Amino acid sequence: MTEPVTEHTADVIVVGAGPAGSTTAYYLAKAGLDVLLLEKTAFPREKVCGDGLTPRATKQLVAMGIDISEEAGWLRNKGLRIIGGGVRLQLDWPDLASYPDYGLVRKRDDFDEQLARQAQKAGARLYEQCNVGAPIVDDRTGHITGVHAKLGDSGEKRDVTFHAPLVVAADGNSTRLSLAMGLHRREDRPMGVAVRTYFTSPRHDDDYLESWLELWDRRGPGEDRLLPGYGWIFGMGDGTSNVGLGVLNTSASFKELDWREVLKAWCASMPEEWGYVPENMTTPIRGAALPMAFNRQPHYTKGLLLVGDAGGLVNPFNGEGIAYAMESGQIAADVIVQAHARATPAQRELALHNYPKILKETYGGYYTLGRAFVKLIGNPKVMKLATQRGLTHPLLMKFTLKLLANLTDPTGGDAMDRIINGLSKVAPKA
Repeated sequence: MTEPVTEHTADVIVVGAGPAGSTTAYYLAKAGLDVLLLEKTAFPREKVCGDGLTPRATKQLVAMGIDISEEAGWLRNKGLRIIGGGVRLQLDWPDLASYPDYGLVRKRDDFDEQLARQAQKAGARLYEQCNVGAPIVDDRTGHITGVHAKLGDSGEKRDVTFHAPLVVAADGNSTRLSLAMGLHRREDRPMGVAVRTYFTSPRHDDDYLESWLELWDRRGPGEDRLLPGYGWIFGMGDGTSNVGLGVLNTSASFKELDWREVLKAWCASMPEEWGYVPENMTTPIRGAALPMAFNRQPHYTKGLLLVGDAGGLVNPFNGEGIAYAMESGQIAADVIVQAHARATPAQRELALHNYPKILKETYGGYYTLGRAFVKLIGNPKVMKLATQRGLTHPLLMKFTLKLLANLTDPTGGDAMDRIINGLSKVAPKA
């Protein structure tokens, strides 16, 4: 018996049910569009992540109606503890009208599923174990009009085609869909790598996210080495800590070091009572790439919109991806909803080409500042000077926290907000 054709036809196809894809699908469905959300694995599934969410990401969860109470399993944090240059500084998240004054911690396997289910509740049609292959392209216009996919587990896969006039690539850093449509990564944009693992630890209920600006490999007397990158320790509230490090490709040793070994060396230098020892490790060390500062463009072309990691939306200042994945998903959905209501193909295209413009307007200047920052801290001398001098000035560090976490009030903010917003406005758009 043949299946009804309507099952695999929609207004929009979203490929990938990570934070970017699920947020896009949620807002599209909420606006009444018929949306297919295609996820290659089955939930729950693991993703390499620090699991720490800033107030920026928290705001997005609130907007989507997610229950972020402690009873629902979310751990709140008050701010960021920065360690470096022999200084330990505890900074609360800023008091702003635009963002809450707390962040959250949640494991990614569970976090992503919550967002996907929320999109489903709004009316999105979610297909799990749906591995998207080649795009379907209209020979006449060159526009994407659907995707080929394999549906089902390894035991029984079937070939399916999905059709829609618009497709959203939310398929992460590797974004095979973008590549198949000829969109390649820009080599002039920074890339990061994150590696992390979990340890059972008495520090699991820390109410601050902890960031180490100096990673020391303490081999023994006279053998201490300063390693590039920054480390993090996030208490998960469930008896474990997420311990990891992020490294930028602007550092000279980016290619030559084994980052899993670097993480092990850093953990070995920590106080024994924290429990970050191999026998307490609950998962293997895993790594992932962090595509930053619009490293794949254009964000809209020929019926395809890029959101989240697929469009290189990770913040180059701090490696945060989830907030920007969700924000870009919401922006993309808004643009698509407006385009969908236009009467002619030319009018729809005009509306869709607004998406990259809004992204540039929103993040372009800030990401340009971030690229300059990344180049600077890739130099160990600058990094050393910054940690030794900067961390001793609480006011300067408060400013730095706002800048790094991109937390300012756009209107009516304090002097720091006005400086950061002003710098972002005058910097060239990335």
